[in-house]
Amino acid sequence: MVEADPSKQRIISVDLDESSIVWRNPDVEQERRVAIFDLLEDNKFVPQRGHDDGYAGPYRLKLRVEDGRLIFEIAREDGSPLEAIILGLGRFRRPIRDYFAICDSYYQAIKTSTAQQIETVDMARRGLHNEAAEMLMDRLDGKIAVDFDTARRLFTLICVLHIKS
Repeated sequence: MVEADPSKQRIISVDLDESSIVWRNPDVEQERRVAIFDLLEDNKFVPQRGHDDGYAGPYRLKLRVEDGRLIFEIAREDGSPLEAIILGLGRFRRPIRDYFAICDSYYQAIKTSTAQQIETVDMARRGLHNEAAEMLMDRLDGKIAVDFDTARRLFTLICVLHIKS
Protein backbone atom coordinates (compact mmCIF):
# COMPACT_ATOMS: atom_id res chain seq x y z
CA MET A 1 0.00 0.00 0.00
CA VAL A 2 1.37 3.40 -1.00
CA GLU A 3 1.41 6.03 1.76
CA ALA A 4 -0.54 9.18 0.97
CA ASP A 5 1.45 12.37 0.49
CA PRO A 6 0.73 14.50 3.61
CA SER A 7 1.17 17.71 1.58
CA LYS A 8 -1.90 16.70 -0.47
CA GLN A 9 -4.09 15.83 2.52
CA ARG A 10 -5.51 19.30 2.72
CA ILE A 11 -8.31 21.61 1.66
CA ILE A 12 -7.49 23.77 -1.35
CA SER A 13 -10.90 25.41 -1.71
CA VAL A 14 -13.77 26.03 0.69
CA ASP A 15 -17.23 27.34 -0.10
CA LEU A 16 -20.19 28.04 2.13
CA ASP A 17 -23.68 27.41 0.89
CA GLU A 18 -24.78 31.01 0.62
CA SER A 19 -28.45 30.02 0.61
CA SER A 20 -27.96 28.92 4.24
CA ILE A 21 -26.80 32.38 5.25
CA VAL A 22 -29.55 34.95 5.67
CA TRP A 23 -27.52 37.89 6.94
CA ARG A 24 -24.08 38.83 8.21
CA ASN A 25 -22.66 42.00 9.64
CA PRO A 26 -19.20 43.35 8.72
CA ASP A 27 -17.57 41.79 11.81
CA VAL A 28 -18.87 38.34 10.91
CA GLU A 29 -17.91 38.81 7.27
CA GLN A 30 -14.37 39.64 8.38
CA GLU A 31 -14.30 36.50 10.60
CA ARG A 32 -15.40 34.44 7.58
CA ARG A 33 -12.71 35.92 5.33
CA VAL A 34 -9.97 35.39 7.90
CA ALA A 35 -11.08 31.82 8.69
CA ILE A 36 -11.09 30.87 5.00
CA PHE A 37 -7.74 32.56 4.33
CA ASP A 38 -6.09 30.90 7.34
CA LEU A 39 -7.69 27.55 6.56
CA LEU A 40 -6.39 27.54 2.99
CA GLU A 41 -2.92 28.64 4.13
CA ASP A 42 -2.49 25.76 6.58
CA ASN A 43 -4.77 22.80 7.25
CA LYS A 44 -4.89 19.07 7.69
CA PHE A 45 -7.93 17.37 6.18
CA VAL A 46 -7.96 13.62 5.67
CA PRO A 47 -11.24 11.85 4.89
CA GLN A 48 -11.00 8.42 6.51
CA ARG A 49 -12.96 6.41 3.95
CA GLY A 50 -10.73 4.85 1.34
CA HIS A 51 -11.56 5.42 -2.31
CA ASP A 52 -11.32 2.77 -5.01
CA ASP A 53 -8.82 4.75 -7.03
CA GLY A 54 -6.71 5.63 -3.96
CA TYR A 55 -7.42 9.37 -4.23
CA ALA A 56 -5.91 11.08 -1.18
CA GLY A 57 -6.15 14.82 -1.81
CA PRO A 58 -6.11 17.68 -2.20
CA TYR A 59 -9.78 18.43 -1.53
CA ARG A 60 -12.42 21.00 -2.32
CA LEU A 61 -14.94 21.48 0.49
CA LYS A 62 -18.42 22.92 0.53
CA LEU A 63 -20.21 23.36 3.85
CA ARG A 64 -23.97 23.56 4.05
CA VAL A 65 -26.78 23.12 6.53
CA GLU A 66 -29.88 21.17 5.59
CA ASP A 67 -32.67 19.90 7.86
CA GLY A 68 -30.65 20.48 11.02
CA ARG A 69 -27.62 18.67 9.68
CA LEU A 70 -24.19 19.92 8.73
CA ILE A 71 -23.01 18.54 5.41
CA PHE A 72 -19.37 18.43 4.33
CA GLU A 73 -19.42 17.97 0.55
CA ILE A 74 -15.94 16.78 -0.36
CA ALA A 75 -14.68 16.89 -3.93
CA ARG A 76 -11.46 16.08 -5.71
CA GLU A 77 -9.06 18.75 -6.91
CA ASP A 78 -10.82 18.77 -10.31
CA GLY A 79 -14.18 19.40 -8.61
CA SER A 80 -15.65 15.95 -9.17
CA PRO A 81 -17.64 14.75 -6.12
CA LEU A 82 -15.92 12.36 -3.76
CA GLU A 83 -18.20 11.96 -0.74
CA ALA A 84 -20.45 13.76 1.72
CA ILE A 85 -20.11 13.60 5.48
CA ILE A 86 -23.25 14.45 7.46
CA LEU A 87 -23.26 15.47 11.12
CA GLY A 88 -26.24 16.21 13.31
CA LEU A 89 -26.10 19.76 14.62
CA GLY A 90 -27.87 19.22 17.95
CA ARG A 91 -24.65 19.12 19.96
CA PHE A 92 -23.38 22.28 18.29
CA ARG A 93 -26.41 24.49 19.00
CA ARG A 94 -25.29 25.63 22.43
CA PRO A 95 -21.61 26.22 21.52
CA ILE A 96 -22.73 28.20 18.45
CA ARG A 97 -25.17 30.29 20.50
CA ASP A 98 -22.58 30.88 23.24
CA TYR A 99 -19.91 31.74 20.69
CA PHE A 100 -22.18 34.31 19.03
CA ALA A 101 -22.98 35.86 22.41
CA ILE A 102 -19.33 36.16 23.42
CA CYS A 103 -18.39 37.53 19.99
CA ASP A 104 -21.08 40.21 20.34
CA SER A 105 -19.64 41.09 23.74
CA TYR A 106 -16.16 41.21 22.25
CA TYR A 107 -17.19 43.53 19.39
CA GLN A 108 -18.95 45.82 21.88
CA ALA A 109 -15.94 45.75 24.22
CA ILE A 110 -13.64 46.82 21.39
CA LYS A 111 -15.75 49.96 20.95
CA THR A 112 -16.24 50.95 24.60
CA SER A 113 -14.06 49.03 27.07
CA THR A 114 -10.60 49.17 28.55
CA ALA A 115 -7.78 47.02 27.22
CA GLN A 116 -8.06 44.74 30.26
CA GLN A 117 -11.81 44.25 29.75
CA ILE A 118 -11.26 43.49 26.07
CA GLU A 119 -8.57 40.95 26.96
CA THR A 120 -10.87 39.23 29.47
CA VAL A 121 -13.68 38.90 26.92
CA ASP A 122 -11.22 37.75 24.26
CA MET A 123 -9.85 35.03 26.55
CA ALA A 124 -13.40 33.77 27.15
CA ARG A 125 -14.07 33.86 23.41
CA ARG A 126 -10.92 31.85 22.66
CA GLY A 127 -11.81 29.33 25.37
CA LEU A 128 -15.27 28.74 23.88
CA HIS A 129 -13.78 28.50 20.40
CA ASN A 130 -11.24 25.92 21.59
CA GLU A 131 -13.91 23.80 23.31
CA ALA A 132 -16.04 23.86 20.17
CA ALA A 133 -13.04 22.87 18.03
CA GLU A 134 -12.40 19.88 20.31
CA MET A 135 -16.07 18.90 20.03
CA LEU A 136 -15.89 19.13 16.23
CA MET A 137 -12.77 16.96 16.18
CA ASP A 138 -14.59 14.38 18.32
CA ARG A 139 -17.65 14.42 16.02
CA LEU A 140 -15.43 14.00 12.94
CA ASP A 141 -13.45 11.16 14.50
CA GLY A 142 -13.47 8.18 12.15
CA LYS A 143 -14.88 10.32 9.32
CA ILE A 144 -12.35 13.11 8.70
CA ALA A 145 -9.01 13.62 10.46
CA VAL A 146 -8.29 17.30 11.10
CA ASP A 147 -5.80 19.08 13.31
CA PHE A 148 -6.83 21.52 16.04
CA ASP A 149 -6.30 24.72 14.00
CA THR A 150 -8.30 23.29 11.09
CA ALA A 151 -11.13 22.38 13.49
CA ARG A 152 -11.12 25.93 14.95
CA ARG A 153 -11.42 27.50 11.50
CA LEU A 154 -14.10 25.04 10.42
CA PHE A 155 -16.09 25.85 13.58
CA THR A 156 -15.94 29.55 12.68
CA LEU A 157 -17.36 28.74 9.25
CA ILE A 158 -20.06 26.52 10.78
CA CYS A 159 -21.08 29.51 12.93
CA VAL A 160 -21.28 31.73 9.85
CA LEU A 161 -23.74 29.23 8.33
CA HIS A 162 -26.01 29.72 11.35
CA ILE A 163 -26.48 33.46 11.16
CA LYS A 164 -30.09 34.49 10.95
CA SER A 165 -31.39 38.03 10.67
